[in-house]
Amino acid sequence: MTQQHDALGGVTQHPTYDPAASVVRACGLCRSLTPDGGILDNLDLDLRGGEVVAVAGRRGSGKTTLLRALARIDREVVSAGYLRTPERIALLGDPGLRPWKRVLDEVALGITASAGGASIADVRPRARRALAEVGLIDLEDSWSGDLSDADQHRVALARSLAGEPELLLADEPYRALDALDQRILHRLLRTVTARRGLATLVVTNDPHEALVLADRLVGLADGRVHLDIAVRNSADEAPVGDAYGVLHEQLLQLIGIGARRAPLTARDAPRRRTADVRRETA
Repeated sequence: MTQQHDALGGVTQHPTYDPAASVVRACGLCRSLTPDGGILDNLDLDLRGGEVVAVAGRRGSGKTTLLRALARIDREVVSAGYLRTPERIALLGDPGLRPWKRVLDEVALGITASAGGASIADVRPRARRALAEVGLIDLEDSWSGDLSDADQHRVALARSLAGEPELLLADEPYRALDALDQRILHRLLRTVTARRGLATLVVTNDPHEALVLADRLVGLADGRVHLDIAVRNSADEAPVGDAYGVLHEQLLQLIGIGARRAPLTARDAPRRRTADVRRETA
């Protein structure tokens, strides 16, 4: 059941909710720490099922505040506007695995947390299905502390999926991994979200991650959406070549890294991208 959560923490069913429409809808959303100061300022945003949306912006632009609002964990702020979110929401960030637990039981925690009262034994079949979905069914009896960094992130994803969420919220989930592991996990995340029809919002300030992972790119500035563009083409392909270069430069300027550069042209995009890669990998 999709619900409206009002500024006072109450819950009411939205009378015009259409299940075929967006999974998340924010209209005129405001969040502030005091009645006089705003973090989110009349923000409008929609997320559809099966869509991966990357949110980027400078520090203080409202990225984390937006994520907390969608996760319904921002009760200590002054709120206004309309926000519709689904009932089942999962958070994805640092794995935070318990090294003394078996992998299967770690994943099962994602179900018991969302279905209060269920025992680990009761939910293990669902946990096994989630592990199989991320390619780790052979490691279900391993200790969580013995896994590689990449496999720990796979387990964290399985734990999030095991609760069968309708919305997945991720805050720079793969920033600690090397480039190869990031690429593998980006592909895995896109695969499982598409298969499940899962609406996914990823906060990131890594332009490459945003462009290879997302269907849409949303840029925040001063608590509002200043950029909302489709990243992938009609064939579901990530941007390449000059298109990648132009979008990459837009993102750098949005987060305050490339603001003083000359405007990017199609002619110098490949050269500029090479320089960016050298700096990022130095």
